[in-house]
Amino acid sequence: MTKKITRRDLLNGMVIGAGGSVLNLYGGNVWASTSNNTLSNTPNVTPGYYPPTLTGMRGSHDGSFEVAHALSWQGQKPKTYQTLDEHYDLVVVGAGMSGLAAAWYYRKKVGPEARILVLDNHDDFGGHAKRNEFHYKDRMLLSLGGAQNLDSPGNYGDVAGSLLIDMGIDDEAIAQMGADTPDDYTLGGKLGADVGLTVPDGYSHRTIGGHWLKFFHGRGDYQSAVAELPISENQQEALVAFFGGEKDFLDGLSVTEKWEYVNATSYNQFLFDRVGLSKTTIPILDAHLVILNGPSGWNHTVLEAILSGSPGLRAMGWLADFVDSIGATFIDSLTGDVRMFPDGNASVARLIVQKLIPAVAPHMKGLEDVAVAQFDYSALDVAGESTRLRLNSTAVGVREVGNKVEVDYVQHGKPLRVTATRCVLACNNNVIPHLCPDMNEDQKEGLSYGVRVPFVYANVLIDNGRAFSKLGATITQCPYDSFQWVAAAPTMTTGGYEPPRSPDDPMVIFMMGSPSPADGREGTTRDLLKVGRHRVYATTFESYEKEIREQLQSVLGKNGFDHERDVKAITVNRIPHGYAYWYQGLDDPEWAEGQAPHEIGRKQFGRISIANTDSEVTPLMNAAFDAAHRAVEEQTQ
Repeated sequence: MTKKITRRDLLNGMVIGAGGSVLNLYGGNVWASTSNNTLSNTPNVTPGYYPPTLTGMRGSHDGSFEVAHALSWQGQKPKTYQTLDEHYDLVVVGAGMSGLAAAWYYRKKVGPEARILVLDNHDDFGGHAKRNEFHYKDRMLLSLGGAQNLDSPGNYGDVAGSLLIDMGIDDEAIAQMGADTPDDYTLGGKLGADVGLTVPDGYSHRTIGGHWLKFFHGRGDYQSAVAELPISENQQEALVAFFGGEKDFLDGLSVTEKWEYVNATSYNQFLFDRVGLSKTTIPILDAHLVILNGPSGWNHTVLEAILSGSPGLRAMGWLADFVDSIGATFIDSLTGDVRMFPDGNASVARLIVQKLIPAVAPHMKGLEDVAVAQFDYSALDVAGESTRLRLNSTAVGVREVGNKVEVDYVQHGKPLRVTATRCVLACNNNVIPHLCPDMNEDQKEGLSYGVRVPFVYANVLIDNGRAFSKLGATITQCPYDSFQWVAAAPTMTTGGYEPPRSPDDPMVIFMMGSPSPADGREGTTRDLLKVGRHRVYATTFESYEKEIREQLQSVLGKNGFDHERDVKAITVNRIPHGYAYWYQGLDDPEWAEGQAPHEIGRKQFGRISIANTDSEVTPLMNAAFDAAHRAVEEQTQ
């Protein structure tokens, strides 16, 4: 199991209220208003149901959040339920990585005859690990709808590592995934590949090639690259001095004062006060942080930002040897430690689901064809099967009644109830106090403390890759745009996938954006993440489409791209509750052992246990697996 993670571990290795107009947008008696929808739309009775190919607004799509918002914002839920003749050994709320892992660990421990029901409010499984699938010109093209990769899978602990091995992802498979990934695909772990930087320049954008991840750390010809930036000469000089470590930017502080400074000052304030970067230049160094972690450099301490890979490794005086020993090998040390499927971690979810319910893809061999195997969603929820996965089903109440647990949920407007011997809540921590109002107030407060990091993933199917190929890199950072990353969709052949073969083939452009404010406004990180979440829900698909088309046209137009002609489909995956909150040096105290909010919040509640990355304050898949195992152990000891 993973150990407790504190800020010390990290260092060593406008608030939106619950009232007002937003509630009017998403509240209301949703089970009554949607009661005209029938169960004929559910996957278990519609063989052609296949969510990965849907375009438009995905992720937190319409129909997936309204019931939960009515519960958590307005305290509304149905008064009566139809009790189904269904009793399970285990009900899991949430079909993300923790929920699927909990079902797997439970079945592995209890036996294949265990009766398990997994509920999820979305129309697809996988949580943030959603598959986006396009079909065009007799080709299937895949991309990421959320969670991207396996981060250092060879270093997973015994618990999480055993699940990967059960899915066929052993050391040999991990090595093969690396071999299946082209050397120019940075997101797939080939971090020696070029990473561009794209900035506004007049009425268009300018992409400056080379390897900006290395330039940021004073490697390669960073001086020439900086000279191409359309910024003032004095700002270019400041960047060159900062990247190259030409001076001690903490000169004048004692050793103790320097240590206190890097732990108590925001990274961007350091850039502004000490390095001399203007607030219009700072975003160039922010794109890395906002995509990697969500909050900007205004919400990271100097040391947190540097240990996350931000520039400044050689510019700390006495700290130079310390931080450079970490950062000098930051890029090289990661190479080979990241693995990716063509649809991101959706393939991991598919592997688990097929193991739990073989009928969804009875001919799938496993890792070798997981990316291309046909999935039959009508097999997910079949009466009589030991494991069932029920989509479009939002839990609204979970309580222990005698020697069983009653689980209330709403599916397409119908209030339903099932019972179980035990339950694992593998959903967002923030909703659990509303599902289990009988919990004590301390536990509710612990569960409510963190705010998940919102993100938006977009995938754009275009007629061919000729214009994109002229960028000279498979990814470029766009620090001044809504989507700070623009990249080619995954190009590896893992899982049997055949990616585009040449620039003449159709391709998918992958775009990722962090909506949380990065302008230095006042407020804690949690406050700003709430603002970002509100932006996600308040932005229409039409607005996202306009932003996407304008950004791509500005970036690729000079290469012959015409968005009106070349764009064939757009999928926007909004993720308002994304990465698990991790404690921030500028906002959060050091709690005593066992007293951190996530530790109090995750305590077993009778026949109910909690499994999610919130409970580990770590937004990584291995943490999701570890949390699932802990929850199952609590319920089976």
